[in-house]
Amino acid sequence: MQNVLVTGASGFIGRHVVRAALSKPSVRIRLAGRKGPEGPGGGRTETVRADLADPPSLRGLCEGTDAVVHCASRVGGDEQTLRAVNDAGTRALVDEALRHGVRRFVYVSTAAVYGRGPFREADVDDLPLRPGSATSVTRASAERHVLAAGGTVLRPHLVYGTGDRWVIPGLAGLLRFVGSGVRCSSLHSAVDAAALAEAAVAAAFRGPEVAGVFHVNHPRPVPASALIAMVLESLDLPSRTLLPAERVRARISGSPEALHHFDMLAVDHWFRSDRVWQVLGCEPGPAPGEGISGHMPWYGRLLRQEPGTGAPGPNRGVLPQR
Repeated sequence: MQNVLVTGASGFIGRHVVRAALSKPSVRIRLAGRKGPEGPGGGRTETVRADLADPPSLRGLCEGTDAVVHCASRVGGDEQTLRAVNDAGTRALVDEALRHGVRRFVYVSTAAVYGRGPFREADVDDLPLRPGSATSVTRASAERHVLAAGGTVLRPHLVYGTGDRWVIPGLAGLLRFVGSGVRCSSLHSAVDAAALAEAAVAAAFRGPEVAGVFHVNHPRPVPASALIAMVLESLDLPSRTLLPAERVRARISGSPEALHHFDMLAVDHWFRSDRVWQVLGCEPGPAPGEGISGHMPWYGRLLRQEPGTGAPGPNRGVLPQR
């Protein structure tokens, strides 16, 4: 049996990682979270309370563990908390893993560490780190701790699927605020959360040959226009009237957050992502347009339950914080 620790196990991506790991019959999972997350039964899971902001709570967390899949990150909030969780907390977790001889450490990070684009078919080696927010600065610091220990860092861009309350809900909030569609020709990398989870679990079971950084998105980007069209249909907003960028910016000029998210949406964030699937022997999941369309019934129910009318806020954006 392989013993895997999953942090952030009750979060959006963490839940998918747990599901992917449990699909392997020879895996036992330790689920870690601030509140002791509930996990599936069946005798192959145990839950423990652990808080990255409280290093003593991590003592013994990695004992008897073969691999760690680290999905827990703080997004938004004050800089001191972000540093305590993402930077110092990840360092303490890495030290705990090394203390117990854990062979593999995988960190699910974000392409937001590159800052604002445009990026067009950009490879890992082509891009310096230029994080533009405290969230991204501290997640870049977390990456350095993982890489120094010989671990693997996965950088997705847009992650969608059941449980997502960021990408599609954030875009919906922006379009509601604008009051119509927007004209946008940019391309964005995206990945289904289930495919990202499969990649994370596969990396946890590989050797040191997968150490380093990988973009982990579907190789084919999705046009922003396709995302906008799907959300407009779900919201029953006018889809024939597409405002040009100048009119959109004028309409949302009173909201710095909305302007930020629109400007991110309006430029390419396309990251070359074919190598990770070849190295790990995984499938990249459906092409984003098809994949997101398949999840729209779930998104539609979510958006009807949480309609909202305001612009995206700092923790409810269209794109990861840069």
